Amino acid sequence: MYVMGILDFFKKETKSSEKLTSSDDVQMMYTPDVVNSLADNEVFVFGSNLRGWHQGGAAKHAQRYFGAVWGQGVGLQGQSYAIPTMQGGVNTIKPYVDDFIAFAREHPELRFLVTRIGCGIAGFKDKEIAPLFANALGERNIMLPLEFVKVINEIKHE
Repeated sequence: MYVMGILDFFKKETKSSEKLTSSDDVQMMYTPDVVNSLADNEVFVFGSNLRGWHQGGAAKHAQRYFGAVWGQGVGLQGQSYAIPTMQGGVNTIKPYVDDFIAFAREHPELRFLVTRIGCGIAGFKDKEIAPLFANALGERNIMLPLEFVKVINEIKHE
């Protein structure tokens, strides 16, 4: 599936083949800043609101190009997976991230490309959201944004 007209939210392009080594010496790929297309087994993971009103940022992109469903604010939909980020503080996001990681572990046949959920319209910083994904680091079918991986590795070295 080829997607044209990427939102301003996705302006900065990176090479998806670039790799980073985690503190556990696991070589991993990370989610590109620009996701133009997905393979049949790939899933675009984005921040949403509980109502599933995908009006902007990655949520709008997910609805437009990857099958996110208007009115569904949580979980798998088409080739996308919604994690609510607009309902309160970081502590309200964590259970949804934990559910996502469990889901991804149950579906090793899928590859999940996690965007910088919560760091756009929701207004959180990478250092607030990234630690929620620490248990995803090293999972072979979960790609995290480089910014999240850096924060998680910094925390591990403190």
